[in-house]
Amino acid sequence: MADTAPDAITLLKDDHRKVEALFKQFKEAKGSATKKKVAEQISVALIVHTRIENDHFYPACKGAVEDADLKEAYVEHDAANVLIAEILEGGPNDEYYDAKVKVLQEEIDHHVKEEEGWLSGIFSQAKRHGVDMDRLGADLAKAKAKYEAEIEKDGPHIVLAALKKTRVAAS
Repeated sequence: MADTAPDAITLLKDDHRKVEALFKQFKEAKGSATKKKVAEQISVALIVHTRIENDHFYPACKGAVEDADLKEAYVEHDAANVLIAEILEGGPNDEYYDAKVKVLQEEIDHHVKEEEGWLSGIFSQAKRHGVDMDRLGADLAKAKAKYEAEIEKDGPHIVLAALKKTRVAAS
């Protein structure tokens, strides 16, 4: 797997582009069933992505990236998870459903800019300070496959609920 996995930054940026495309699909979606399906795809992609960052990428960046930037990133993930839970629990016929997806998109767009920002972004800081992106990419790819399998088995609602419990306990 280490030979075929992309480096960590490439893997994470690929996730960012995938989610951006899904948000665009949601905006263009017609019909409740299509909106619900795309919103669930967005939710699953973000649950997996935030887990690989929280559990693997950010810890590997400790000491190489400004501590305040990492703390902000964790909080942004927590805020996103609150909206994701509400989106998963609701449906397109709910009064605020589209608004929640739009606000989630805005939060994620902001977060992506902070990670990918030239020179001062988290990715740039980590790379500049010697974080081994090749090794980390292999770790992220392995964790991503594991987390996707967990969601496939248990469903996003169960996995997200478990994450909330562990995140609160870690605080």
